[in-house]
Amino acid sequence: MTSIGGAASTGMVDWNLAVATATRLVRPGPEVSRDEARSVVAELRRHAKASEEHVRGFTRMGDDIVRDTPVLVVDRPGWVRANVAGFREILKPLLDKMQERRGSTPGGAVLGAVGGKVTGVELGMLLSFLSSRVLGQYETFAPAGRDLPAGGTSDSPSGGGRLLLVAPNIVHVERELDVEPHDFRLWVCLHEETHRTQFTAVPWLRDHLEGEIQSFLGETEVDPMTVLERIREAAQSLAGGRPDTEEDDGGRSLVEIVQTPAQREILARLTAVMSLLEGHADFVMDGVGPAVVPSVGEIREKFQQRRAKGASRLDLALRKLLGLDAKLRQYRDGERFVRAVVDQVGMDGFNRVWTSPNTLPTKTEIAKPADWVARVHRKAES
Repeated sequence: MTSIGGAASTGMVDWNLAVATATRLVRPGPEVSRDEARSVVAELRRHAKASEEHVRGFTRMGDDIVRDTPVLVVDRPGWVRANVAGFREILKPLLDKMQERRGSTPGGAVLGAVGGKVTGVELGMLLSFLSSRVLGQYETFAPAGRDLPAGGTSDSPSGGGRLLLVAPNIVHVERELDVEPHDFRLWVCLHEETHRTQFTAVPWLRDHLEGEIQSFLGETEVDPMTVLERIREAAQSLAGGRPDTEEDDGGRSLVEIVQTPAQREILARLTAVMSLLEGHADFVMDGVGPAVVPSVGEIREKFQQRRAKGASRLDLALRKLLGLDAKLRQYRDGERFVRAVVDQVGMDGFNRVWTSPNTLPTKTEIAKPADWVARVHRKAES
């Protein structure tokens, strides 16, 4: 196994152990022959390429951008390795801070080493659970590795980023929903290509998001063990030890336990941006769909039902604990915002949202699109 980051893992999280644990525990994918697997991979790559033109034409974004962000069709262990690399990159400042605090206490170095291995195992358990649920993902903060290339844009060649399509999960869901496989695969690619277009056509977006996330993490003053304990509780839920964890603590998610007043303000801005990005992707996926995905209506209806109900009581508990229920609201609220704005001012009018961080909607404006139109368009006109 390739070492994440190329060196032995130390500190608050043993990242290599997280990868090893998740890879060992990951569920097997659906039964497919070798020829069928090759066919699925080839088709997903073709759909990802075709989606570029579909999304650019519909959104009127990125016509002058040269993309070199790679499209990777991966299995579940491949998704795990990619996400561990991304987590390690974005969380490094916070974990360094936690490690420094732990090192200043008596016996802290020994406890930190032991705790890093424990947390690595438990993080691996969580990633193994999530790895069977993700269909595709645009990794915004992806560092390049030997087996996981990453790219940027002509404006930001070192900006990182890669598009992941998780082939076994896509096949699993298309079979579960009993939908036309070719249509479903293109439908998924349209959503993920929209995310790639957002970040490649809007050069400042990645740095803005990274700045907000680092500001959020920089405000964290919670004791390191509180964060690690929350990860431990989530892992114990997976193992059946505490399936009702989210009820024991008022239903708080991992994000909610580290909020200071400043963090709440940052989180409100991040929530608004993520709602915009997810809602925009859903809007584009459905807008392009009727022209190129004949069964888009059936796919959307069945997929929404699946997305809403979850798989089990345990799944609902973990969605709450990890904040995934908030992500479901982001899809819904963001799509309503985009649709309302496009109805009012058209696609070009909506695209003013990408002008600068100041034209991004606030959390309040996501719920009241007319307020965003009034602020951005009337101010521009005056």
